[in-house]
Amino acid sequence: MPAATLPFRHLLLALLVVTIWGANFVAIKVALRELPPLLLCTVRFVAVALPVVFFVPRPKVPWHQLALYGMTMFGVHFGLLFLGMKLGMSAGLASLTLQFQVFVTLALAAMMLKERISVVQIAGALTAFGGFGLVAAHTGGDVTIAGLSCVLLAACSWGFANLVSKRLGAVNPLALVVWGGAFVPVPMAVASLVFEGPTLIAHSLTQAGFATIGSVAYIVYGSTLLAYSLWSWLLARHPASTIAPFTLLVPVSGMLSSSLLLGEALPAWKLQAAVLVIVGLALSLFGPRFAPALLRAMRRAPAQG
Repeated sequence: MPAATLPFRHLLLALLVVTIWGANFVAIKVALRELPPLLLCTVRFVAVALPVVFFVPRPKVPWHQLALYGMTMFGVHFGLLFLGMKLGMSAGLASLTLQFQVFVTLALAAMMLKERISVVQIAGALTAFGGFGLVAAHTGGDVTIAGLSCVLLAACSWGFANLVSKRLGAVNPLALVVWGGAFVPVPMAVASLVFEGPTLIAHSLTQAGFATIGSVAYIVYGSTLLAYSLWSWLLARHPASTIAPFTLLVPVSGMLSSSLLLGEALPAWKLQAAVLVIVGLALSLFGPRFAPALLRAMRRAPAQG
């Protein structure tokens, strides 16, 4: 199903989700000033699961699939994203680089779900990949190799989780987020204790200010409970190849929010990377609908001449 055939209400929901996720990178960057990344991930999903998990029935899916979804969509994805941003990825560039998950989602949808990926969608993906290449070419300053590597791995985890979600079918999206998130705190807390240490954990939790608390609240209730519920709901009703390209709009919101709220610079190469990503999105979303008509018009043109 081409994106252009999405009901208007579903289109608005997809745009709302990517806007929330874009601004979420600002909240993450602010929270990371006082909380180490693995601890932030632990706190996030403790707040996601509690106390909601006691009031929302568990989704009717096997435990192992629920655990796989929770750990790939939330645990590995955000643990690596937070670590990458702590290691040197700016909020705006992290929002751009994380969209590598679209390539992973489209590739897995074609291989595992036998969804048809058109030539024009491939062209759109390659165009957007040029934007990622510009980011990789500017390591140093707003980009570090370690930070970039972590964010790319986070994108791979998200892309895989999209396919896991698709295979779960139509389940209660809020329940999926809450119960999937409930698998994250224990392993993430252990990782935080091992790699960040009890001293840093205790200091961070006791010294957290209002900005950190507000940022965590936005991350939990806006980005996770609201946005992921809507995202799961959309993926359950439309092909992954239709919904996933919308996430390419996340860096638009992310880069603008980062510039306005964090004062991040927007040099020419960042804008060029963003343009490539947006063009790639346009091709992926609207190309399958308009390309056949354009080809027919081009074929008729010589005869009419």
